[in-house]
Amino acid sequence: MKTRILVLTLIFSCSLSYAQTKLADKFFKNYGYIKAIELYEKAVENGDNSAHVLTRLGDAYYNNSNSEKAAYWYGEALKEHKKIDAEYLYKYIQSLRSIGNYQEADKWFKELSAAQQGDSRLKGYNPDEVDLYAKLTSKNDVIVKVENLSLNSENSDFGSYIFEDKLYFASARGGDGKVYNWNKEPFLDLYEVSLSEEGGVVTYGSTTELPENINSEYHEASVAITNDGKTMYFTRDNVNKRNRLKYDKKGTTHLKLYKATLDNDQWTNVTELPFNDEVFSTGHPALSPDNKTLYFVSDREGGLGQSDIYSVAINEDGSYGKPENLGEKVNTEGREMFPYVAKDSTLYFSSDGHLNLGLLDIFKSDILKGIRNEPENMGAPYNSGYDDFAFFINSETEQGYFSSNRPGGKGSDDIYSFNAKECKEVISGVARDSKTNIILSGVTVRLIDETGKVIEEIFTKDGGDYTFTVDCNKTYTVVGNKPDYKDDQKTITTTIENEKINSLDLSLEPLIIDNQIVINPIFFDFDKWNIRTDAQYELENIVDVLRKHPTMIIKIESHTDSRGGDRYNMKLSDRRAKSTRDYIISRGIDASRIESAIGYGETQLLNKCSNGVKCTEEEHQLNRRSYFYIVNE
Repeated sequence: MKTRILVLTLIFSCSLSYAQTKLADKFFKNYGYIKAIELYEKAVENGDNSAHVLTRLGDAYYNNSNSEKAAYWYGEALKEHKKIDAEYLYKYIQSLRSIGNYQEADKWFKELSAAQQGDSRLKGYNPDEVDLYAKLTSKNDVIVKVENLSLNSENSDFGSYIFEDKLYFASARGGDGKVYNWNKEPFLDLYEVSLSEEGGVVTYGSTTELPENINSEYHEASVAITNDGKTMYFTRDNVNKRNRLKYDKKGTTHLKLYKATLDNDQWTNVTELPFNDEVFSTGHPALSPDNKTLYFVSDREGGLGQSDIYSVAINEDGSYGKPENLGEKVNTEGREMFPYVAKDSTLYFSSDGHLNLGLLDIFKSDILKGIRNEPENMGAPYNSGYDDFAFFINSETEQGYFSSNRPGGKGSDDIYSFNAKECKEVISGVARDSKTNIILSGVTVRLIDETGKVIEEIFTKDGGDYTFTVDCNKTYTVVGNKPDYKDDQKTITTTIENEKINSLDLSLEPLIIDNQIVINPIFFDFDKWNIRTDAQYELENIVDVLRKHPTMIIKIESHTDSRGGDRYNMKLSDRRAKSTRDYIISRGIDASRIESAIGYGETQLLNKCSNGVKCTEEEHQLNRRSYFYIVNE
């Protein structure tokens, strides 16, 4: 007997938890995070420790900017379930950082970074889920216009660098018949093209190959030029004195760094840098704004991964210091490549070792400014599920270039230009009572982004007005909430018109009208009286009103249409009325506050649709209703 009781208790508990979870999901979907949290936590109390409930609790708090609670519930999800989706782990890390728990955040970042065979390259995100990751990482206040350059060829073009009025880049468009076995394209050479700008439009001149003393029969790429324009650093295959490729003992040819000086407008004095070697590669040069430091990429011994970014001092006498690894805040067990340092000392580089959308992504870091935070993924549209690299930006104009092998290009690698500009718009409106059109003050208005996160919350003023400053080209949901009213929710997508004002009024439907609490119709399954999820959702409005008015007493009436027997309809409506009452009581409302719950069957029809009268479904529906009368407040 005890066993049977226990089994029945467990079944009831599971059933209750499931119902609460379904209802919580509905509130969560409609941005009702407070109510969702209440219901999810009840489900946990009833024994539901599923990954869905625990991570949803984390999400509800995260979206409502409660980092402490979000961190707690994401942590509980990890305790109960050793592995959760990378999306939740990412938000757990963000929540930990938000509350200042950097040690724990770093621990879990390493967990997130862990992949097969102990490698630290991140595998948690699907490269196809660009939009999801972009929402988490991109700069939303910037509109980025990206264009494939007209000068791209059918072969590989990449590595743009601007000096004065010229664009330098590497291309496999030329060649004398020799091809590189790895991709069956001609070897890379360095090119330049003149630039002119008028009215914000850049025009590209004819493309010119750099002279033979710069371009060998093999690879050259990745240019960096000093501020005075007199020295150029570039990458070249390791070649011997006879201009033939040199190989190490394993049959591998490596990259080396070279420099050339400008003499009478000609690049001359091509010299190999002293920290190259025959057994590892050194390439992809970048200069600090003051030209006192050279940054480069190398797979030399002692690094952290497949290729790392290093720095080396350029001394006043032209000699070089000792190369130094930039450390684990930049380098990983994967590939770090193509460094570039902007005038504001921001370091840009590409990596497949940090959290990415797939393959190489472009990152930015403030490490050269003395700030040792984690590199920031630049997000879409700079990054895709493909290789994105060789970033260059004019930090004053926010214009620049990057390279990518994403679909839709002309060749295997293409150069893309971008123009990033700040763009802001305004969403404003007035909140009113939907029945009386009276202006409503004290309405809580929440601004919610595409991920469901509440990014701002304000109250309407005496004039019922609200205003949000928002980003261009984004979709937002605005939700208005006020006690004794149903929430009003509207969605709007901003344009790319800077400073545009978008009008979005809110119309809140009152719950208390005369002596009734008025909600949407409560529906029951045919011949049933159990409370469905959609009915629970509506009944939560009754619960909220009763909580807001702790002395209010109500009575419940339930009515049916004329179809079915009179006596049966009376019993059915009464069961439905009492089922409605029981649900409200189950949500913590004292039973004494419900004076009665009575079914009237078909005795109080609102139209002509009595027994034997032919009526439409809509006409019959009018008679299937529940009333919630206020007895006293």
